[in-house]
Amino acid sequence: MSRPGHIFTLVCTFVSLSVWAQSSFLAPSDSLSVGRRNGVIIGQAVVAAGTYAALGQLWYDDYEKSDFHFIDDNAEWMQMDKVGHAFSTYHLSNQSANLFRWSGIGQRKSAIYGAATSFAFVSAIEIFDGFSKEWGASAGDIGANFGGAALFIGQELLWKEQRITPKFSFHKSPYASVRPEVLGSTLNEQIFKDYNGQTYWFSANVHSFFKDSNVIPKWLNVAFGYGATGMITGENDPVNLVFLPEKSQMRQYYFSLDADLTKIRTNSHLLKTIFSVVNTIKIPAPTLEVTGKGDVKFRQFYF
Repeated sequence: MSRPGHIFTLVCTFVSLSVWAQSSFLAPSDSLSVGRRNGVIIGQAVVAAGTYAALGQLWYDDYEKSDFHFIDDNAEWMQMDKVGHAFSTYHLSNQSANLFRWSGIGQRKSAIYGAATSFAFVSAIEIFDGFSKEWGASAGDIGANFGGAALFIGQELLWKEQRITPKFSFHKSPYASVRPEVLGSTLNEQIFKDYNGQTYWFSANVHSFFKDSNVIPKWLNVAFGYGATGMITGENDPVNLVFLPEKSQMRQYYFSLDADLTKIRTNSHLLKTIFSVVNTIKIPAPTLEVTGKGDVKFRQFYF
């Protein structure tokens, strides 16, 4: 069970370095560049080692150690943390595969290497959690990591392109102020930690499913989102009810329009990389919300 913010920290670190590497040398190699390939492998290993060392010092050293153990946290946070794991592993797989393609490795092998290294990179956090008495390794987290990697590699092998992209959006919620030590005391912390304000989307490019159409814009996406609200703690205990009535906790489902920024034509490899990274964010748009209680709301502008 990793605390809120763990996975996003890894994503931001890895994606930032990926953007720097690809944009610094611009165009991908037309054939295998041994130097680039070795640089990618060594760079990923160094980033992984440094990230784990930092996490160990910043997140775990203040907590008592224990024998390695698993916990069942699948019912916590209305599964928002699990969707976050899948989202993060997907995008890490995508950026890792981009790095391998940049080195001249073919698309199929790059997808396999990218998904495999990213799944291992993220899932290794469970080792830290497993040896922490405060937490514990989560089979659900590992399963979600696998799901994110599988979503990426499955599309690469089936369609040779990414037609369905997980995306993220955030709005401030009133619940972070109740437990800022858990949900974040600043906006930056809340983006990472407050599941009440997070929404995860599956954004599908319409034109990619109807390639013969001359009417559908190539950038047009439709998006299905999932969120939850009314959560002060993820544990199955009465803490939530101390602050909030039970009825305030509910799931939220969203239907909206979106755009695929990677469909914007440009010859600049730097812009292509930037578009790929920004494409992880759902653009604000009119949205239909359906709550877990069956209420339907139309939001003219939702993020």
